[in-house]
Amino acid sequence: RYCLTAHLFTARGESTSVTKKCATGEECHLVGCHRRGDSGHTECVSCCEGMICNVELPTNATNAVLAVLQARRTAGGSRGAPSLALLVALVTL
Repeated sequence: RYCLTAHLFTARGESTSVTKKCATGEECHLVGCHRRGDSGHTECVSCCEGMICNVELPTNATNAVLAVLQARRTAGGSRGAPSLALLVALVTL
C-alpha cells in the first residue's frame, strides 16, 4: 500500500545507498532518521501513499516522514484534495 525510501549515509554525511520498495504500514512505522549500529551510519526512511510518490530522497528529519494522501471520492469517482498531512510534508520540503 505504501512506497518506502531508505537513504543511507556515512558518519561524515556522504550518501552511500538508496533503497526504494513497496512497504506495509508496519514497515512505515520506521520513518525518520536513525543511527545504524556502531558503524556511525545514519539511515533516513520515508514512506508515502500513491503511485510514484517516492521520487524525493529523505535527507534529514524534516523530510523523513510518512506522507499519506487521503482519497475522497466525488460523484464522478475522481480523487479529491490531498490531506493536510501531505500538504504540510510537501511545504516543509
